[in-house]
Order: sequence, then C-alpha cells, then structure tokens
Amino acid sequence: MEKKIIPMDIVIYIILTGLAAGFLGGMVGIGGGVIIVPALVLLLGMSQHNAQGISLTMMLFPVGILGVWNYYKQGYVDFRYAGLLAIGFLVGSFLGSKFSLSLPQDIVKKIFAVIMIILALKMLFTGKK
Repeated sequence: MEKKIIPMDIVIYIILTGLAAGFLGGMVGIGGGVIIVPALVLLLGMSQHNAQGISLTMMLFPVGILGVWNYYKQGYVDFRYAGLLAIGFLVGSFLGSKFSLSLPQDIVKKIFAVIMIILALKMLFTGKK
C-alpha cells in the first residue's frame, strides 16, 4: 500500500495536537484518549479506529504495544502521524507539567473538569451525520 505525503498544514496540525495533549497531560494528567483521539476524529475526519490506533502507536513503548499490534494488523496505524504527535507531546508534556506545578491544586482540578465537560459536549453534539 503506497502512502501519500502528509501536507505541511496537516503536519503542523498534528504536532500542535501532540503539543496540546502533552501540555494538558503534563498539567492535569490527560492526553491520548481525551485530547488526541477526539482531535483526530473531529478535526481531521479520521475514523475512530484510525485515531485510536495512531494514539496508541504514539505511546507505543512499553504500555501500548499489544494494543498497537492489534490495530496495526487491521491496517489502522500510521507511524508517521504517531511520530509527529509524539514530538509535540514530548515538548507539551514538559511545558504543561511546569505550568501545572506553578498553579494551586484547586485551579488545576477546575481546569481539568472544564476540559472534560467541553470535550464531552463536543463529542455528544457534533460529528458526521
């Protein structure tokens, strides 16, 4: 199967998604399932399976290896996307953890709760018909 070149705007978007997920992961402990999967599905129009396969691939070693293997066997893994997300996530998690540690714990808990509510509402009320 021949892979197409990823357009630069998509490359930038994916790295920024990884950065946001890493930042929020470092800040409030969320990332792959809460940020990356919805972003890939809602904003890039990927299938749920592709988004989950790519998110797991980004976190491949050591915790996701068996899940990645299952998605890979079914053709739902693109290592290029996962690598780009990982680059953004690496930088974002460092920045997010630094920021979080500078805030009072009750503020961080409230930020986490608001993000979860917004994402839940978006997933419930938007998407392809």
